[in-house]
Amino acid sequence: MADELSVAIGDDPRVEPIKSGRLASPLLKVNFAAVAPIHRAFAPMARELKYDISEMATGTFLQARGYGKKLALLPIVTLARFQEAALLCRADSAIAGPADLRGRRVGVRAYSQTTGLWLRGELADTYGVPPESVEWVTFEDAHVAEYRDPPHVRRAAPGQSLLQMLQSGAIDAAIFGADAPDDPTLRSVFSDPEAAAKRFFEKHGFKPINHMVCAKAELVETRPDLIEAFMAQFREADALARKEGTMREAPIDRRAMDASLDLLARYAAEQGLTPRRLGLAEIWGR
Repeated sequence: MADELSVAIGDDPRVEPIKSGRLASPLLKVNFAAVAPIHRAFAPMARELKYDISEMATGTFLQARGYGKKLALLPIVTLARFQEAALLCRADSAIAGPADLRGRRVGVRAYSQTTGLWLRGELADTYGVPPESVEWVTFEDAHVAEYRDPPHVRRAAPGQSLLQMLQSGAIDAAIFGADAPDDPTLRSVFSDPEAAAKRFFEKHGFKPINHMVCAKAELVETRPDLIEAFMAQFREADALARKEGTMREAPIDRRAMDASLDLLARYAAEQGLTPRRLGLAEIWGR
């Protein structure tokens, strides 16, 4: 009888062949949890180790490792994107570019959200806007329960939403995730987000990674055969999705994973999201 794994991964085209049963393994049965949007799986995984394997935001994973959670990272990227298009302001705003965010109010779902983590690092490194020079307005706690927001972060009043506060002028800019609104009354803080993304790539040599896949560390240690069986099935599903044209993103190699994780670990430490800066050996569990 095949072993079973509980898995929480979002609507990735590489998951469909496994979910549908088109690809099956004689070694394991994968039970996919119904979680939507997928970020709702991150807190239960970080706090309770709810699943055997789960998609997780890279910022959340770094926090979880920093606070001693028994998780192990797998070399599977489920979401990578340039972040600049996620930072919006009102179309009639006086904000001319990222440098104008000093002294402004910027909303984000949670201060620990990975898109915000990437953007704050870029704002500080490239545009001279350190996180503490901005008043950050949040709506949720971090997925890692031990973390507390820094003093320059305040919580929005109950019943308010990120989009409504931006539209009304209660905040000056906002960072959205995959749910960026298509609203003609809003515009990017970056005058040309595509050009800014190109400059980021030219400087760093990779597309920032937002989500990867992790597993219970105990499972990796005690049943490496199951982890390898899952990885093999995922690789087969990846090849099938690319052959069928449902997976169009270019593969991300280990070098790019390491470079992305290393820079994000620096940003996380500088922003106080982790107790210390994590090295790649600790991130990968070596």
